[in-house]
Amino acid sequence: MSELTSAPIPPVDEDDHVRGPDGAPVVIVYSDFACPFCAVAHERMLDAGLRVAYRHFALKAKRPRAPLLAQAAEAAALQDAFWPMHDALFADQGRQDDPHLWERVERLGLDVARFDRDRRSPEVADRVKRDVRSAMRAGVATTPTLVVGGVLHQGPPDQHWLDSLGL
Repeated sequence: MSELTSAPIPPVDEDDHVRGPDGAPVVIVYSDFACPFCAVAHERMLDAGLRVAYRHFALKAKRPRAPLLAQAAEAAALQDAFWPMHDALFADQGRQDDPHLWERVERLGLDVARFDRDRRSPEVADRVKRDVRSAMRAGVATTPTLVVGGVLHQGPPDQHWLDSLGL
């Protein structure tokens, strides 16, 4: 864990994707759908009953499909399906190319033409870039990075870290 020395992490607001029980500790998660460690973090936090605010840290230089997958999740969000798409992307990271992505979109009951149009839109790309910029300004360097109370934790949460949240 390290204290923030750069710009502060922006507080959770109405633009964030948040889920979890009211009153549970809020964890801001900077993540990438192509990152295997992020999938582990997703499972552990889901099992722990945390309130999660998801933000993208999708760097093409690290994982070439990461920005496209982040844009897919944001396109799904425009049809009120961010979390179902989020869960589907982490559930099967071996099948994230377009043919499998279209199957997910259809299974989720989304409008495929709208999804494709939104996924490629500048507005969706800008939404993902905003998360990445705020992460970089705050000193996020890897995925997953979890933030509680302004303190960054890099990597999937372990039991010691979860215990420190008072769960």
